[in-house]
Amino acid sequence: MASHPYISGAGNITQMVNHLRKSFPPTISSDTVKKLGLAPKNESYVINAIQFLGIIDDEGKRTQVGHDVFTTHKEEDFQKKFAQLVLTSYADLFELHGDASWKLSKDDLVQFFRTTDKTSDAIGQRQASVFRTFASIAGYIEPDENGEVKKSLPKTKTSPNKQKPTEATHAPTSSSAHISGSKSDTAKVGLTVRIEINLPAGASKEDYDNIFKSLRTNIIDA
Repeated sequence: MASHPYISGAGNITQMVNHLRKSFPPTISSDTVKKLGLAPKNESYVINAIQFLGIIDDEGKRTQVGHDVFTTHKEEDFQKKFAQLVLTSYADLFELHGDASWKLSKDDLVQFFRTTDKTSDAIGQRQASVFRTFASIAGYIEPDENGEVKKSLPKTKTSPNKQKPTEATHAPTSSSAHISGSKSDTAKVGLTVRIEINLPAGASKEDYDNIFKSLRTNIIDA
């Protein structure tokens, strides 16, 4: 059985902590969490998480240390006291990784929890999420608007686009012809036609001559 808390949707823990900072009843139960509309069908996991930190005892009663931490008004002071709860409760993790524990990657945390508690990958992932949620409440990791810990995007190296070499590069050949004609002595219409020709790599002089001959016959002299 896992000795470290876990839950599907660790953001519910953040919401519970925020509520307790505003109003901390003498006793908290799964029914209390249900009435708050948090973690439907997972209320007991929220209770287990705050019990793990010593905020409430095994009977759900508010502890003295819980009262002291959650009546601290200034955010900075609250974070320091909350961090101490996490340090004490996760002593095995901090003994191994020290202060670096606060910002361990999720993969490193999953490795620790799976090895320590012999849990599955799914449970290890949730245990890691709970710890990172506690770390965000303590001010070490920035949460998103839902209270979930933001995922850091991997840095990628960018390199300039390289074009594959070609056997030959041919610029398009263009030809312009201006044709003007008249329907009457008083009305004249001017027309300009721009033609762009892409010649094959192996075009010969005869090909060039035939193309321009065709242009003159069918367009210029038409």
